[in-house]
Amino acid sequence: MSNPPHELAILQGARRVRYLKLIGLFKIGKGVLLLLLGVSLLFVNARTRWIDALSDWTADEILLEHSRAVAYLLNKLQAILADGILRATGLLALFYSAILFTEGIGVYMQQRWAELLMVFATAALIPIEVRHLWHQPGLVSVLTLLANCFIVWFLYLVLKRDKPRAHTPPRRELVETALNK
Repeated sequence: MSNPPHELAILQGARRVRYLKLIGLFKIGKGVLLLLLGVSLLFVNARTRWIDALSDWTADEILLEHSRAVAYLLNKLQAILADGILRATGLLALFYSAILFTEGIGVYMQQRWAELLMVFATAALIPIEVRHLWHQPGLVSVLTLLANCFIVWFLYLVLKRDKPRAHTPPRRELVETALNK
């Protein structure tokens, strides 16, 4: 069956599958980075002695007695670690990495439910990324926003194109068997 003439080339056959796999790998990569971040935040947060040793070593190396700014920053870092903010951030990063892995693996395997999940999860983050770009403009923010907008647009087109077929039960046929004779 040939494709309609108005269909985008990006949605045709092997290209569509290639982009889906690329999007899946992108999400899996983001999931790996968040997993590493979450584990490291939880691991470092659980080791307050390490943080104390690190701040003491830093104080000795940079002659902390002569730098009020560095002393202020190190005290703020220790206060953040003591309040448990990093632990909460680490748990949130682990939770979101699980979502990214689920989306990425599902889209890589071309599962419709994963495509729906990715459209909603990614579209929900776009306003946050716009706000971040407004307050802290930068190349990485622009690229992330563009990548996520492309993902939402592309998956919307894929979902719109590949609508699920209505479920029709198989036709029942009467079959004559040897027992009926």
